[in-house]
Amino acid sequence: MSFTLAIVGRPNVGKSTLFNRLVGKRLALVDDQPGVTRDLREGAARLGQLRFTVIDTAGLEEATDESLQGRMRALTERAVDMADLCLFMVDARTGLTRQDLVFADILRKRADGRVIVATNKAEGQAGEAGFYEAYNLGLGEPVAISAEHGEGMDELRIALTPWAEQFEAQTAEVELDLEAGDEASGRPMQIAVVGRPNAGKSTLINKIIGEDRLLTGPEAGITRDSISVPFTWGDTKMKIFDTAGMRRKAKVQEKLEKLSVSDGLRAVKFAEVVVVVLDTSIPFESQDLRIADLAEREGRAVVFAANKWDAEENRAEKLAMMKEQLGRLLPQLSGAPLITVSALTGRGLERLREAILKQHEVWNKRVSTAVLNRWLNDQLEAHPPPAPGGRRIKLRYMTQVKSRPPTFAVFCSIPDALPESYKRFLINGLRRDLDMPGTPIRLELRKRDNPYADRKTHRATKLRKRPGFKDNQY
Repeated sequence: MSFTLAIVGRPNVGKSTLFNRLVGKRLALVDDQPGVTRDLREGAARLGQLRFTVIDTAGLEEATDESLQGRMRALTERAVDMADLCLFMVDARTGLTRQDLVFADILRKRADGRVIVATNKAEGQAGEAGFYEAYNLGLGEPVAISAEHGEGMDELRIALTPWAEQFEAQTAEVELDLEAGDEASGRPMQIAVVGRPNAGKSTLINKIIGEDRLLTGPEAGITRDSISVPFTWGDTKMKIFDTAGMRRKAKVQEKLEKLSVSDGLRAVKFAEVVVVVLDTSIPFESQDLRIADLAEREGRAVVFAANKWDAEENRAEKLAMMKEQLGRLLPQLSGAPLITVSALTGRGLERLREAILKQHEVWNKRVSTAVLNRWLNDQLEAHPPPAPGGRRIKLRYMTQVKSRPPTFAVFCSIPDALPESYKRFLINGLRRDLDMPGTPIRLELRKRDNPYADRKTHRATKLRKRPGFKDNQY
């Protein structure tokens, strides 16, 4: 990446639409109502031959207090400080507003000339007046674009090219270092942090990475986008995804919340380890169980983080109760680690890291075929499978077909007749005896081909291949 570009402007001028166009994917949520984006979202952008990092920011607000809008503005100002270049977007159809003039003064002071003005929604003649009005900002010649229709992208590339050339030499060294690091440590581990609204997910991630990267506060439902943050935890490279709080489906009525929840579900599907954040005061509510069950059905390694532990008084009693609830309510995740943490104080984070690494190791575990078949023989001797209708079911052979999650195949005589209860018995035994606690396990029943089934056809085929054989000679 040659440089970092932060897209800034007042709410609803099309920043997220342009972000999606530059990265070539619909990563950021887009809606007609203002204020959809709240956190900083980074992406790898491509514009012609240019390659750079683009940051989507929240709409600049005039609030400077500790309100939600004030905290969003502080996060956007931080993006301005950390970016190499700012793209200040205004609405060409609306023209300059008082907010635009205020924020132009802010950028003039904070960005120190690192600003390009873009007049969005400039397609057709409706945006022509707003384009010429943008000269009054005193930030240089504006670029007329249409983020939704892709117009003006070549002009934007021309405006960005001098900055790309300026940072090219510096970036080449950085990319060499990154490539060397990738070869040494491999692909980063993908972690999704999920849970109900106001469980403390964003606060926990900020404490883990050691900076206020994500917007937090007492209000429920602050996070909307699924935001990924790359970082190194200990010696392990990770990419952690903060997701929107997931309420019960019946309560999700607004279109924007539906988009936020679907974005979080997508993060779970692409994760390797899912950290389910529980509120210690009300753990394992029905929605917590649904979220954990979703992670198990997607085949992801699961770790439970009981947050707000610093506010708990009867800790020993509470921990025993939560462990009992976990084993009783989520038997499909029996043995999954339950770590008590405090996102405010940082207590328990090291134990959380160790649990994540352990679950990731188990999730990738492979067991030799010899060990599996010795284990299967022991299980059959101790508890033979039932014989429905007097038909004996023979389990002949077992092997692991893949990992992530561990998946095993058992070859048996009548796969369809084996009861589901005996299948669960085998899965629980694998989890217990082969040290795979809390990990989703898949067990496939397959029917072995009978080598004697087509014996008659095989004999007839051999006869036909004999010299001088005639079909009617018998």
